[in-house]
Amino acid sequence: MSVSERERRARATWSALVEPGDAVAGALVSTFGAAEAWDRVRLALRASPDGAGAAGLVLDAGDGRDATAPRGRAEDREGGDHDGRPVGQREEGPGRARLARALARWAPRASTVDGGALLGALDGLGGGFLVPGDDGWPEALDALGPAAPFGLWVRGAADLARTGARGVAVVGARAATTYGERVAHDLAAGLAARAVTVVSGGAFGIDAAAHRGALAGSGRTVVVLAGGVDRAYPRGNARLLEAVVADGGTVVSEVPVGSVPTRVRFLQRNRLIAGLATATVVVEAAWRSGAISTAYHASTLLRPVGAVPGPVTSVASAGCHRLLRSGVAVCVTDTAEVLELAGLDGPAADPSDVPTRPGDGLPEHVRRVLEAAPSRRALEPGALAVAAGVSLAEAHAALGLLELDGLVRREGAGWRRARP
Repeated sequence: MSVSERERRARATWSALVEPGDAVAGALVSTFGAAEAWDRVRLALRASPDGAGAAGLVLDAGDGRDATAPRGRAEDREGGDHDGRPVGQREEGPGRARLARALARWAPRASTVDGGALLGALDGLGGGFLVPGDDGWPEALDALGPAAPFGLWVRGAADLARTGARGVAVVGARAATTYGERVAHDLAAGLAARAVTVVSGGAFGIDAAAHRGALAGSGRTVVVLAGGVDRAYPRGNARLLEAVVADGGTVVSEVPVGSVPTRVRFLQRNRLIAGLATATVVVEAAWRSGAISTAYHASTLLRPVGAVPGPVTSVASAGCHRLLRSGVAVCVTDTAEVLELAGLDGPAADPSDVPTRPGDGLPEHVRRVLEAAPSRRALEPGALAVAAGVSLAEAHAALGLLELDGLVRREGAGWRRARP
């Protein structure tokens, strides 16, 4: 499905006009389309520059549809105002009252936004603006409902549509321990080696370790920023972000170029990380952490969540243990378990099914004879039968099998355990 340039510019304008996760704006765009919704809002604000009394003008400008009226489960996925709450918290109240409050907060920016100019600035960076209907649009984000982004400002070449089907978010604390960074790096490298895209937030600590691990695994990684894709944040990771783009990954944001990261944008960024991935893994997180928010967003979207356990004395792992205790997450410790969590491979190997010692997997009476066989001197079959607690016939049969496996050897009339 092709997207008209008018609709694309309107979506760029909306992404600059409102803060991420604004469900009122999302409902308007979903009902009227981005271009018509922007025309209605612009005309209403011209008539009432402060937004007061303009709600009726927006809703009654055409066929009378009330875009902000309760709309069932799709609207229940996000609260009304962009307050940073996790997906699933809903603001009650008449639709027109919500729209009136929204218009009042949009009014100060309405005269300054120019979607066309922003798209031109992005072109100068060699980036692109991805919107619903484009071939590369990640349909996994549609699960966010009215809180879904109007478009994605991107730099790089990763296939975001594929990310939603085969991507894992690896997130955690900025103040990470050496243990946490090592685990995040190894998990990401293992996932990348299995052609799984690693999604994270580009921050210090666990995020940076995950991106570096993906690069080390010769795979793709997606960095989701809270500010514009032209602004490396934190600045200390600027080289890492450039390496991601150069290696075929993507830096992505739902706010336009030139936008600065804010607390609200960081909180809302977490829902994008969860929405872009098949599953989310929290490696390290304190009791109150943005990574915990990402995990709850993923859980609300019915996406699997994993958490890596740490020392019970570690503050950096308290959030992971909280997720495990509450049942939001399951314990994961290696790449195989993460792949199983995301449903991207078969079940992880059960350690109890993997032979770890000579004789594992043999019949019980054969194992008994092997354990009874000394390594320094040979015993006759009768003595082995007594030591193992088996019959003489079982001892003879067991010794034949063990000799074929190279586990015992005959010495004269006796048998002893073969040396490794």
